[in-house]
Amino acid sequence: MLLRQFKGTGPGTIFLIIVTLLAVWASAFIKLQSHFSLYFDLDPMPLYGILSYLIGTNPLPGIIFTLALVSLMAFLMVNLNTTIFFINERTFLPALIYILLSGLFPQYQLLNPAIFAAVFLTLAIRRIMDAYRIPGTAYSFFDAGILIGVGSLFYANLIWFGLVVIIGVALLRTGSIKEIAISVIGLITPYFLTFGIYYVLGKDLKNLLSILEYNLLGNANGYAFTRLTVVAVTFAGLSTLVSIVYLLKLMNMKKIKSRKTFSLLLWVFLIAMEVYFMVPSVSVEMVWLAGIPVSYFWAHYFVFIKKKLVPEIFFSLFFVFILLIQILYLK
Repeated sequence: MLLRQFKGTGPGTIFLIIVTLLAVWASAFIKLQSHFSLYFDLDPMPLYGILSYLIGTNPLPGIIFTLALVSLMAFLMVNLNTTIFFINERTFLPALIYILLSGLFPQYQLLNPAIFAAVFLTLAIRRIMDAYRIPGTAYSFFDAGILIGVGSLFYANLIWFGLVVIIGVALLRTGSIKEIAISVIGLITPYFLTFGIYYVLGKDLKNLLSILEYNLLGNANGYAFTRLTVVAVTFAGLSTLVSIVYLLKLMNMKKIKSRKTFSLLLWVFLIAMEVYFMVPSVSVEMVWLAGIPVSYFWAHYFVFIKKKLVPEIFFSLFFVFILLIQILYLK
C-alpha cells in the first residue's frame, strides 16, 4: 500500500518523495498568487524585509525560493534523525510528512517568513542536542540562542521558541545557571546587533520598535477554512494525538538521548500550540514550525506500530486530503 512504498530508504523512495513535493506544490506555480497578500508582508521584520525587497513583487521567484527552503527542510529533518538517531531507524518519513503538511494551507505556499523560522528552529534543536554529555560549559546553547534570535528577525514569533533553549538546558544539563545565561545572551545578541546597525546608519529606532510590536502583537489575517481543510486539520490533530500517546507508551524503553530528544520535540509542539492560540499575530503559518515535531511523531508511529493496517489508512487518507486541497484550490 501507499505507506509501504514510502518506508524504504533507497533511490526509489527518494524519487517518490520528489514527485510528491512537486505534486503538493504544483498549485502554487499554476495559480501564482500575489506575494503581498499576508499581514507579515505589510510591515516585515528586518531580514525578511530585505529578502522580500531583493526578490521583488513577482510571485514566481518567491515560490521557487520557498520550495527550495522546503527541500532544505526535508533534508535537515532526515539529517537530524540520522545524526541523533532518536527514532532508532533510518527513514525518510519525517521529510515526506513535512512536505505533505506544507500543502495543508495553499495560500501560504509562497515566500513567507515562517519557513525561514523553521530552518533556524531545526538547526537550533540540533545545536541544543549537541550539548548532550558535553563536559564543561556547553556553548552550543549560545549557538542555539543566536539561531532562534536570527530566525526571529525573519519571523518575529519565533522568539517565543527561545524557551526551547532554556528547556534544553533543564533537560540536558540539570538547569545550569551559566548555560541559561549564555542561552539568553545568544538569543538577544542579534537584536543588539540590529539596533546597533540601525543606529549607525541613522535609521529610526522607534520605527524598528513599531515593526517588532506589529509583528508580535498585531492581528493576523483571519484564515478562511474550507470544509475540506477543517476535516484535514481535525484528522491531522487526531493523528498527532494518537502518535504522541503511542510515543509516551514507549518512552521508557528508549535510550536516554532518544528520550530527551523526543521530550524536547514535545515542548516544541506545546509551545507552537500555545503561541498559535494565544498570540494574535499568529495564523496558520504556524504549521511550518509545529510541523517539525509532528513529522517526527508521525514517523515514529508509522515505523514502530505493529498493526500495519491502521497507519496505512491514516497516511493514505491524509495524503488524499492534501491532494484534494491542492486540486480544489485551483478552482
